[in-house]
Amino acid sequence: MSPIYHRVSIRKYLDKPVDDELIKEVLRAGMQAPSASNQQPWEFYVTHDHEKMTALSEVSPYAKMLKNAPCAIVSAYRKNCRLPDYAEIDLSIAMENMWLRCDELGLGAVWLGIAPIEERMKGCEEICEMDENLCAFGILVIGWPAEEKKQQDRFEESRIHIF
Repeated sequence: MSPIYHRVSIRKYLDKPVDDELIKEVLRAGMQAPSASNQQPWEFYVTHDHEKMTALSEVSPYAKMLKNAPCAIVSAYRKNCRLPDYAEIDLSIAMENMWLRCDELGLGAVWLGIAPIEERMKGCEEICEMDENLCAFGILVIGWPAEEKKQQDRFEESRIHIF
C-alpha cells in the first residue's frame, strides 16, 4: 500500500536506535523534492543526542515526544535563496517526502511545525547552532514505532469543485 494512505503521526517510540544509513535514506528522499526554480533551499540538522533532543522538546508545547525519541531532523531554509517567498513551500515538500520515506522503511515519524512562529524558530536555530543565514522550519521526529495507528480516510467529495 502506498505510504500516502498509510502514513500516520507516531509520537511513541521503542528504545531502539535508528541506523545512520536509514536516516541517510530519509534525507535522500527529502532532497529529491522539487523546489521553485530548483533552488533547493534546504539544510538538515540530524541529532541522536539526548541533551539536544530534550532541549528541542522545550521549543514547542507539541514537542514533548522528543525526550523519548531516538532521532530528530531539524529542517531549515536559506534566507538568501533565489526565491525566498517559496522556501517554506519547498521545505514542506521535502518534509513530506521524508515522512513518507520513514513510513516505507517501517519507521514512525511525526512532523512538528516550527515556522512561522519566531520564538520556536529562534529556539531551534540556537539549539542547532545554525548559521544566521538559516531559518528553522520544522522537526521530523523519527523512531521505531511503539504504537499502532490506522490512518483516517480524509477524502471529502464535497470539497471538490469542478468548473
